[in-house]
Amino acid sequence: MLIVERIEKSYSKAGRFSAERHLVLKDISFQCKPGECLGIIGESGSGKSTLGRLLLGIEKPDQGTIRLKGEPIGKRTTRQGNISAVFQDYTSSLHPFYTVEQTMIEPLKLVAKSRKDMHTKIDVLLHQVGLDPSYRSKYPHELSGGEAQRVCIARAVSIEPKFVLMDEAVSSLDGSVQLQVLELLKNLKAIYGMGYIFITHDIQAAAYICDRIMIIRNGRIEEIVPIEQLKDVKSPYARKLLDQVIT
Repeated sequence: MLIVERIEKSYSKAGRFSAERHLVLKDISFQCKPGECLGIIGESGSGKSTLGRLLLGIEKPDQGTIRLKGEPIGKRTTRQGNISAVFQDYTSSLHPFYTVEQTMIEPLKLVAKSRKDMHTKIDVLLHQVGLDPSYRSKYPHELSGGEAQRVCIARAVSIEPKFVLMDEAVSSLDGSVQLQVLELLKNLKAIYGMGYIFITHDIQAAAYICDRIMIIRNGRIEEIVPIEQLKDVKSPYARKLLDQVIT
């Protein structure tokens, strides 16, 4: 269980030592159950990516707590093997001088018992994300956008984490490729039983894969709704976002 309680985060407005602060997140509380896909929706500047960095332990909240399996997310031992991430910019997520195999071996060192186990696991993972073994020797510049993101996804699930955080992970892909990757994510979720934190501005993508949607506006939770009740959102802001998709 991922439990977030009363999170707040602000940044200095005019430099590191400025006393003036810009509040980015205010009173954020929610839970994400094992195996659940929770969508975090919001316009640019709403604070959703900042929340993602806090959930990954990249940054610390000013107030509040984030716990995974009862332990603070700020502890490296809590995060290690339990949460991983896939980001929008797959080009910067992959080392330009590492082959696909080298990229995937790095996280597998944490869980594989032997080098033979690592190589076997790589073949399995590549197959699961729709890539054949010939991709092991390819470099990032030899991959299409969809292929590169599939490698990033394979790397993220290789340690079989409890949760994978997806920060705009499909938004830069073409429409048909985006749908393929969303279907892939559904299949991997079923195979490994892991949960997703799906951060996006795309309500349609979230509706396709998520169990619940959390809508953020100006750093605050506007509404949390089960996906089957998405058309019944109550807040005017959530209604506006939904109407933009429908029209």
